[in-house]
Amino acid sequence: MPQINVLIVDDSAVVRQVLTATLAQDPGIKVIGAVADPLFAMARMQIQWPDVIVLDVEMPRMDGITFLKKLMSERPTPVVICSTLTEKGAETTMQALAAGAVSIVTKPKIGLKQFLQDDSEGLLVAVKAAARANLRRLTTTASVVASAKLTADAILPASLHAMLETTDRIVAIGTSTGGTQALEVILTALPRVCPGIVIVQHMPEKFTGAFAARLNSLSQIEVREAVNGDRVMPGRALIAPGGRHMLLKRSGAQYHVEIVDGPQVSRHRPSVDVLFRSVAKCAGKNALGIIMTGMGDDGARGLKEMYDMGASTVGQDEDSCVVYGMPKEAVKLGAVKRELPLDRIAYEIVSYGHLR
Repeated sequence: MPQINVLIVDDSAVVRQVLTATLAQDPGIKVIGAVADPLFAMARMQIQWPDVIVLDVEMPRMDGITFLKKLMSERPTPVVICSTLTEKGAETTMQALAAGAVSIVTKPKIGLKQFLQDDSEGLLVAVKAAARANLRRLTTTASVVASAKLTADAILPASLHAMLETTDRIVAIGTSTGGTQALEVILTALPRVCPGIVIVQHMPEKFTGAFAARLNSLSQIEVREAVNGDRVMPGRALIAPGGRHMLLKRSGAQYHVEIVDGPQVSRHRPSVDVLFRSVAKCAGKNALGIIMTGMGDDGARGLKEMYDMGASTVGQDEDSCVVYGMPKEAVKLGAVKRELPLDRIAYEIVSYGHLR
């Protein structure tokens, strides 16, 4: 892949300095500019157009959301939002994702330099994923720094057998880059009567609550950030909270979720592999697993475990993915029974709920 040219837009000189130094660690990335606001950015972009923009949302003269909307209407370009870890920042970031941003990296109000240095891998992965993004799909709807990559064994052991059968059907969805827009397409198309849904969307803590609230306001079904013990029931979608794993559990014929701490699995927390493994164990053939747009392979092994337990499995097709990474890896493992375009997945969920 050619070198990725990145433009940083942030009003903090410290942030610009740290982001520049962090991105410079990777020879596949070149920072072509670091400017204080969108007006300076537009002038810089007249000289050289970037492949990816790392954008703050709260800036003087012009805010990041206004700039993002202007950019997407005139010349769509992959944007990674660099947002503060606050409730207000989360709400603003949801607006940015809805306007066409590819993903989020976070920054605290204090300890900024150390935080960004410690999470350098997350920033590098986000920029590389953005560079590969299919913006046409986003707007109409890589090597990684070496580190220990844990499997779902770190959270719960694999199971050779599913629990005894129950008649309740559930749907488990895993997604990452491009997933916020894709989930909106799916959940807003579902009727009130549909199977219970559990979702892992790779997203930092504090952001999943705002994301779930936004989807709830747009959907007929109930959508909320999961809390420990929440029932999985028809007409409800539970989104794993950022920074924690979510597992499916069963008591008798009823499903509920367990929210747990633990290490990153497949370099993510929450991890799709953890959710899918728990679904394989607790629901077996009474589950539908769906793996969607995203970079990396989180969820591929978990979906294969669901497949082996008799679950129905679906992968989002390449043409409708923003990044065809996670579904591709699941296909390679033989975990996907069918690939479907994004606009067919809601219908698949409804149809699955009607099967008996």
